[in-house]
Amino acid sequence: MRRKIAAVFAAIGWFAVAAQYYLMIESRVMPVMEATIRFLSYFTILTNLLVALYFTLETFRATTPRPPGQHPGTLTAITVYITVVGLGYQLLLRHVWDPTGLQLVVDELLHSVIPLLMIAYWYLYEHKQGIRYAQVVKWLVYPLLYLVYILLRGWASGFYPYPFVDVSSLGLARVLIHAALFALAFVVLSVGFIRLGLAFRKER
Repeated sequence: MRRKIAAVFAAIGWFAVAAQYYLMIESRVMPVMEATIRFLSYFTILTNLLVALYFTLETFRATTPRPPGQHPGTLTAITVYITVVGLGYQLLLRHVWDPTGLQLVVDELLHSVIPLLMIAYWYLYEHKQGIRYAQVVKWLVYPLLYLVYILLRGWASGFYPYPFVDVSSLGLARVLIHAALFALAFVVLSVGFIRLGLAFRKER
């Protein structure tokens, strides 16, 4: 059953990312290479790629029994990342545009459906006995590297993927405050998932 669920979720994830790339290339006003780089500059896209890759690997790993406790916390970390994507969009970005047609479908998949699917998969299959609070610091490496990347890329190109990280209009100090708030959100969600995992473990 795990394999089938992972395969379906992987297919949804790859479709959403591929369709978004197609839509961006079709509507671009810049060279394909620049459009591709910008496409890969969105935390939403990178994280959904991570989710799709995870489910793809799960599809093949699920063909054989997995040793108990193998890589505990990986699923929780990815779930935290995609949950931030979902919440960030609902709270900060949903009101800034009104997509229609295929773009609306893709938008909802990337920001609403896939985060919910990931949370459900986490509930069903994370090895909750193996996750630890000490892992939270390690989980912050990915968003930190992303922040460094978009700031350097923005400094070099003038393009910032999100308005709340636009140094050219907000200034570096304000952007760093926003980054600190997001880091806090990552930590709070990470701790929340760990606590939920511990609670579910006790129930079972």
